[in-house]
Amino acid sequence: MIQRTHPYGDILHEVVEHNGTLYLAGCVGEDSSADIAGQMQSIADQIDALLAAHGSSKERILSATIFMTDLSMKPALNAVYKRWLGQHLPARAGIGVADLGPGVLVEIMVIAAK
Repeated sequence: MIQRTHPYGDILHEVVEHNGTLYLAGCVGEDSSADIAGQMQSIADQIDALLAAHGSSKERILSATIFMTDLSMKPALNAVYKRWLGQHLPARAGIGVADLGPGVLVEIMVIAAK
């Protein structure tokens, strides 16, 4: 069975669950005027909340796909990312993109075990 929760803007669900796996839609920072570290922390907080609401946690993240508008900001993003996840680093891909929307520097999608 596929369960879809947290509809957003009639175009997606923030979380889709299938066979004990959680697929999170791309998360962006709440404050698009924040720097990359601030946006990354906001995304981490959102992911933590979504996973907790679905009986999971950051320790159960299997993979992360990170979209960034400027790959030169990767060290600042990585500092927050490593502090957030600690020893529980998932498989990961970082992808440079031209645009994510006004002021948005990073968007992250994760897949996690329940």
